[in-house]
Amino acid sequence: MSEAGTFLTRTRGRGQLDWADILTYLYLLGGTLLMFLPVIWLVFSSFKTQAALVKFPPDLLPYSQVTATVDGYDDPLPLFDVTMDDGSVRRLAQVRRVGIEAQLVDPANPGEIIRVPLNQRQEVNEVRLAVENYVEPLQRFNFLVYLRNSVVVTLAATVITLIINSMAAFALSKYEFKGRDAIFLLFLSTLMIPISVILVPVFLVITGIGWNNNLWGVIIPGAATPTGVFLLRQYMLTIPDELIDSARIDGATEWRVYWQIVVPLAAPALAVLAIFSVMWRWNDFLWPLIVLSRSELFTLQVGLAAFQGELNVQWHYILAMTVLTLLPITIVFAFLQRFITTGIATTGMK
Repeated sequence: MSEAGTFLTRTRGRGQLDWADILTYLYLLGGTLLMFLPVIWLVFSSFKTQAALVKFPPDLLPYSQVTATVDGYDDPLPLFDVTMDDGSVRRLAQVRRVGIEAQLVDPANPGEIIRVPLNQRQEVNEVRLAVENYVEPLQRFNFLVYLRNSVVVTLAATVITLIINSMAAFALSKYEFKGRDAIFLLFLSTLMIPISVILVPVFLVITGIGWNNNLWGVIIPGAATPTGVFLLRQYMLTIPDELIDSARIDGATEWRVYWQIVVPLAAPALAVLAIFSVMWRWNDFLWPLIVLSRSELFTLQVGLAAFQGELNVQWHYILAMTVLTLLPITIVFAFLQRFITTGIATTGMK
């Protein structure tokens, strides 16, 4: 038996599974389905045609109606399995639909029009991947420009966030000064301020310094995060003060203590904050939408809004481009996820 099979069938010291083991597996299975079914639906739906997306009841797999080229008709006609009055089933091509009646022809003998009620026909479908959902947006829209802007914003904002938050956490965890705890509580209290409250003041500041339609106007405002300061401070409290005191006795400057001792030891917490920051910046929509109005500066999330017209929403394009925007964040998470448990589990331990 494989290692995975051995792990799944192991028991609590008894020879067979008991009710607690069964409930545990059912709970984990339900949680897995709850978490991954929306993602699976998103991926499959990104390969559906626009007609298949609005079909009810919806299908999980990307089915598409089969068509046939019929003599005398310029465009391919959709095929239907039609139940005739004598009970036989014929595969016919639909020419048009008039009220509750469908007009069809036999592809082998298109000269005769066959009229049947709509409820006597059944679509002929097959699984077909609508790859054009991915190809056409890349040709019609500046997807690579949006991708470049998102990468620049995400990388720059993440680096600045790590530097600023780690410096603040170092000061609040390793320096003794009057009002340190009050400053830390002030940082945490900002978590209770809704983002909608500060949008207008921050926008006025950005406008005042001329950062409208500038990527710096998207990068800088969210650089310092109270969540990052809290996470890093609690982790840095676990670093022994004696180690830092020894470095100072040996003549190390404060910058060297921070850069060569504290930062390497806080690498797990920094990796966790990097994951959070990448997700925050990559998925941010509201603030870039407010600051940027020139299409060549749009990030991916703002660029996706271009597929939503006033009267028509191109959901097949939106879903396909959403899958592409999820790929970078998924890759980052896959490489750094092993640091999450270490970084969070040890946060706050002494």
